[in-house]
Amino acid sequence: MIVYGPVPSRRLGRSIGINNIPPKVCSYSCPYCQLGRTNTMQIKRVAFHNPEDILKEAEAKLEQLAAENIVADYFSFVPDGEPTLDINLGTEIRMLKPMGVKIAVISNASLLWMEDVMEDLMQADWVSVSIDAADEKTWKRINRPHGLLKHREVLDGIARFAKDYKGVLVSETMLVDGINDNIGTIGGIAEILGEIKPAKAYLLVPARPPAENWVKRASRESLSMAVGIIRGKSGISVECITGDEEEEGFFFSEDIANDLMGITSVHPVRESVMNRLIEKRNIDGSIITELVNQGKISELYYEGRKYYRKNTNAGQGK
Repeated sequence: MIVYGPVPSRRLGRSIGINNIPPKVCSYSCPYCQLGRTNTMQIKRVAFHNPEDILKEAEAKLEQLAAENIVADYFSFVPDGEPTLDINLGTEIRMLKPMGVKIAVISNASLLWMEDVMEDLMQADWVSVSIDAADEKTWKRINRPHGLLKHREVLDGIARFAKDYKGVLVSETMLVDGINDNIGTIGGIAEILGEIKPAKAYLLVPARPPAENWVKRASRESLSMAVGIIRGKSGISVECITGDEEEEGFFFSEDIANDLMGITSVHPVRESVMNRLIEKRNIDGSIITELVNQGKISELYYEGRKYYRKNTNAGQGK
């Protein structure tokens, strides 16, 4: 399954996910990543899926939603890795555009210095870029980038893109305790944001099981400090996403198992939320136990809560 959801999003409303990257191909190996460690580190763009297959699944998904009188707000490229590694990304955006649903891409922005990546993202209606550090040392700790990437080049690419982009640009900063939640780092990020002027700067903390067990969310005091510094230095609107918000509105079709595989592939779901969804849709709860026993999804724990996440070797679901 390449197209999944829709998934509820504070930023994008009812969002149909496009999983255009297989697990876990990325240019970063962030210790906080909710999808686990990166299996394949690369910066070369290649083809992963046939764009026609993505189009067919997207059409089928919209038909499915129409039958339930549900309207999608966005098609969101938020896959099992970095979406811009897909050399067909621009083609896929162009093919989806006539369907009348806005296009969003959530990117770590590491490849925006490449002209073809910039051209592809220019076609999207809404783009999120990650800015977790202002200096190279912190960048290497918080994002663990591919060895051929250069921090200055990445930041310059973001700045160039921001200057010419006509859609909605937002930034995303993940604050991890003891790494990038200090005054100096946040001040540097604020200066960068002041230059690129995103419509909104989102501050996040690790809210689901991270790739590395030592990762801890930044404190509320650090978040409050960050909001004050960024607003004060850049004048940018800031919003915090702590992961404590209720997750409602997941869409399930008749193929419950396939839907669960698609959602948990890129969005680990808390047990309490899953239980409410099962009860709301009158779904047989044994489906979760079956998927766990089959090795298709895993049970993970973070901050005393249980989560479900698709195993990266469990296939894409057909």
